[in-house]
Amino acid sequence: MGKVVIVGSINVDMVFTSKVRPKAGETVLGEEFSIIPGGKGANQAVAASKLGAESYMIGCVGNDSNGEFSINNLTNMNVSTDCIDSTNEATTGVANIVVAENDNSIIVIAGSNYKITKNTIDKYKDVILSADIVLLQLEIPIDIVEYTAEICKKNNVDVLLNPAPAIELKKSLIENVTYITPNEHELKIILGKHDNIDEIIRKYPNKLIVTMGAKGVKYFDGIDMKLIPSYNVEVVDTTGAGDTFCGGLAAALVRGDNIEDAIKFANKAAALSITKLGAQSGMPTLEQLL
Repeated sequence: MGKVVIVGSINVDMVFTSKVRPKAGETVLGEEFSIIPGGKGANQAVAASKLGAESYMIGCVGNDSNGEFSINNLTNMNVSTDCIDSTNEATTGVANIVVAENDNSIIVIAGSNYKITKNTIDKYKDVILSADIVLLQLEIPIDIVEYTAEICKKNNVDVLLNPAPAIELKKSLIENVTYITPNEHELKIILGKHDNIDEIIRKYPNKLIVTMGAKGVKYFDGIDMKLIPSYNVEVVDTTGAGDTFCGGLAAALVRGDNIEDAIKFANKAAALSITKLGAQSGMPTLEQLL
């Protein structure tokens, strides 16, 4: 088991399932409602844990029932919660998720996720530096992402950055991380480019790993452009697919897989995740992939 340390968001997801997505000003009758644990950071921590890694979560929740619910869930998922702080200054982050027409739409309220500070990172620096890989996303303040990546770079700790929700990234952040996993839409935003996708990927060999849904996953190995094909599965809920991919990729890399095998493993895990409802509950276990 390798060690994955996740610095990121912890949310509670409120999921509305409907056959159709309401248009502006429209009300529709839905089918189901559920409250489930979420947040890209927490989701990826659970995915890494389920897929065989030793998983540690660094984050912040509110002193409220949602925070207690989130910590209990992570503990039950074998994710270490010793580095999760709580605050009275904000409520635990929440996400409103509408699942309809084989896709999802999400509104996120950051809440306590934006109470993570540089002092938080300094407090848990020893844990971060003990990682085989550090997993970051963009649902916490960008300066905290940049600060964490800089510390890891200086100490030769690998970093996997999932740039979502996407913003244009500083050149220094791109240089400080080992792997970046955008989808096609996020790719052009984070780099501020509008080139051909293959041309962009070629500029970052073995760093840019671009997920393209049903079209598969692309990266450049320094010699050849690689396309890892997707799996044809019945789509139930795509909510956790990207997080499953990132957690699975981290878990495979820290156990020693090469980059191609790690991507294949993560791609299979992500495919299985969309056959079930719920981000974390739909994530497969290592046993289900072997």
